[in-house]
Amino acid sequence: MTLFSRIVAGDIPAHKVAETAEFLAFLDIMPTATGHTLVIPKQEVDYIFDLNDEMYAGLMAFAKTVAAAIEKAIPCQRIGMAVVGLEVPHAHVHLIPLNSMADMDLSRKMHPTQEELAATAAQIRQQF
Repeated sequence: MTLFSRIVAGDIPAHKVAETAEFLAFLDIMPTATGHTLVIPKQEVDYIFDLNDEMYAGLMAFAKTVAAAIEKAIPCQRIGMAVVGLEVPHAHVHLIPLNSMADMDLSRKMHPTQEELAATAAQIRQQF
């Protein structure tokens, strides 16, 4: 069971910003920028391109909705999206508020407190 599946199951806490029956969006605990959010299918599939077409399209539509909420909550020029797939063997999309190209550098890590993460998640949730 992946780290993300354990979050879905409720075994590991997460700062959730949005959830449906099939998808979950939660803050990255070591973001590259404030508001950096991970969007996942609840079904555990390792590689994003192994998702069936319906699940892939649903993930992208859900990510688009989440991105709009992040953009309203976090001052930024736009929301960037990255799919890397090497960090956790569970398909996921990074949604990152961008003010510069450096904000997309996934090797750059911030270390916000749990309180800061909770406040950011609440800001984003209010935009739905």
